[in-house]
Amino acid sequence: MSKKTNTFLFLIGATVFNIVITIASFIVMIILYGRFLAPTLPAEAASWGLPIIFVASIALAFVIYRFAIKIMLKKVDAEKTFDPLFRPRRPIKRD
Repeated sequence: MSKKTNTFLFLIGATVFNIVITIASFIVMIILYGRFLAPTLPAEAASWGLPIIFVASIALAFVIYRFAIKIMLKKVDAEKTFDPLFRPRRPIKRD
């Protein structure tokens, strides 16, 4: 496979992985919140749970994603396997 194909497949796979981790962390946090924290809170405070869980699940997914990408890039040589997404502009001519 070419470098461009590898880059495309990596981006698609990483995006799907990130979405799955975000959804899974959101579901797990909702279950934990509903099981342990929501019954102990008053009704007025319970309404803040969903926005906080949403932001926390995005943050947790970001941390897990970064950790997974670091591990993957240690195992795979990115220079040899992937094509750069952005090429540098033409060099500036200096006289």
